Formats: sequence, C-alpha cells, structure tokens
Amino acid sequence: MTAFDPNGIAIPNGNIFGFPVEENDADLVIIPVPWDATASYGKGTADGPEAIRQASLQLDFYHPRLDNAHTTKVFMSPISEEWKAINDEMSVKCLEYIQFLEDGGDISQNEYFGSFVNEMNETQIALKNNLKERIATLHNQGKKVAILGGEHSTPLALIESIDEQGKPFGILQIDAHADLRIAYEDFEQSHASIMYNALKNCENLTRLVQVGIRDVAPSEVQMIQESNGRIHTYFDWDLKNEQYEGKTWREQVQRIIKSLPERVFISFDIDGLKPYLCPNTGTPVLGGFELEEINYLFFSLLDAGKEILGFDLNEVSPGTEGDEWDANVGARALWNLVVLMEKQRRLGRN
Repeated sequence: MTAFDPNGIAIPNGNIFGFPVEENDADLVIIPVPWDATASYGKGTADGPEAIRQASLQLDFYHPRLDNAHTTKVFMSPISEEWKAINDEMSVKCLEYIQFLEDGGDISQNEYFGSFVNEMNETQIALKNNLKERIATLHNQGKKVAILGGEHSTPLALIESIDEQGKPFGILQIDAHADLRIAYEDFEQSHASIMYNALKNCENLTRLVQVGIRDVAPSEVQMIQESNGRIHTYFDWDLKNEQYEGKTWREQVQRIIKSLPERVFISFDIDGLKPYLCPNTGTPVLGGFELEEINYLFFSLLDAGKEILGFDLNEVSPGTEGDEWDANVGARALWNLVVLMEKQRRLGRN
C-alpha cells in the first residue's frame, strides 16, 4: 500500500480510515460483524460496519491525546458476504416472528415459528464459534482484537475468548439498556441478552459496570440488586441527579473507574449517547451522553492504569440513503477507541 498523508485526501483502499496497513502488520484488528437478525425494533445495524468504513475516510487524523495518531497500525477485516446473506435471510423471518408475537401468538402452539427460533439460536451459536476461531488466531499472533457490529449480541465471542485466557477481568458497558434479558423473545443470543450471557458463560468476569442505563425491565433491576455486587449499574437518572446537585463528571468518572477491576473490556453500544447523535440506532432512548464525555471516561480509565483488553462498538445504523450522520458519529467513536488502544500500546502496557 502507498504511504498515508494525514493532511491529504484519504484514498479508499478497503481498510478503515484508508490507513495503509495489512493484517499481518497490524497491532489491532477490527472484525466487522454484519448481523442484526434478532433486532426487534429497528433494523439496519448489519449495515453499520460498511457505513462506518466509508465514513471513516472523511475524518481528519490529528488527535489531541496522541501524537502522530495516524501511524497507528489498525486493520479492519473484510465484511463477510456469507454472514451478511445469512443475516438478511434470518431478518425477514424474524420480522414475521415478531409480528406473530405482537398479534398474541403462542410459540408453543406454532411448529413453524418454534422451528425458526431453534434455527436462529443454532445460527447465532455457529456465528459465535466462527468468530472465536478467528479471534483465537489473532490473539495467538499477539494482536488486540475489536468487534464492530452489528447488533449488541455480536461481541460475546470476543468476551468469551478473553475469559478463556483464565485471568479476572471486568466489562465497562456504555449503553441505554441493561441487556440482562434471559432468552429475550426466545432468542438465547439476543442483543438484549448479551450481558446476561457474558455473566453466565464467563467464570473470570468478576464485575460488570454499566454506565448510562435508562431503559430497563423490572426483572433486570432485580438481577442487578441480587448480583451481590457483580453487576454495578450507574443509571442515567442517578448520574444526572448528582450533576444537578453539583457533582462533576470528573468525580463520577473517578467513582466509575474505582468500581472496575484492573483488566477491562469496553463494550460501547452507540445508543448510550444522546439520541441526536445516533437517531437511526435500533432502539434510541432519551437521555445519555455526549461523545466527548465518553471519550473522557475511556482515556481516564487508561490514565488510571487499567489494562484495556479490547473493545466492541455496536448498534450503529446508517439510516436512509444519503443520511450519513450515524455513520459519521460511529466512525469518530471508533477512531477514539482505536487511539485509546494505540496509546496503551505505546505506553508498553499490552
């Protein structure tokens, strides 16, 4: 690949940001997962990775938190056409199934939809196992790995791969939703069940710290309350009330960081942001954060000496044709996460 000019026009070369990096030379590999088959409200996040890749070419690459950030060796794998086709087929069936449920249908009385749910569960397990094989290869090469969704079910493979390293770790989840549903709508790997599955499957996951939660079911609140501290949730309404009474975001960030273990995986659902930043995401919710508030949290995490194991960014949906706002915000959120990982590498903490 040709040299990269950070002051010039990005040249489309298939890689994220147009950076002249091949996988073999990369320190960080981003795996895009074009999957939103279990999305129950708004579809479109399966197209998020490609929209972000295209939008990433429009960024400028000076970064105030890292000198020569454009020299970062990051590579984004090609988007799987096979899994995208499977997703599109399953999504059509899922919409029919959701309509069936909304019409009062009983899955135990319907052989067709019962079979479909089993098919969906088996397909998502196959997707997860496929991703885990890919992740294992990259980890064995000493590379950091990130997942770019797609819906929020997609990073479970990476979370489980980190758990299988046998060391205690925590998850920092930025999200509007708790994602602690059990087999939501009978889908065992639902986007609404990602953190339930992570807690259930990962014996080395010692603490889940959720930030910005503001749309939650009573059963999820009960699960948080009965977790004996394994789940620590900073609800959006509590954070806002504290700020109204004079507490600063810096003080809140320091408390959040203290509640995390030394090794941390970042899971960033874009709907954790204010909805004007992600209007086309699957389930937007009033409230949330500015992107720079979340960037401050992430870089404060690094400044505190925590080891960042990897990350996911998910639920970015490009919306209608010609509407590039969500992808633009998603590309900038991704850029900051990439810079975060590169800064950690330069500090010698990998």
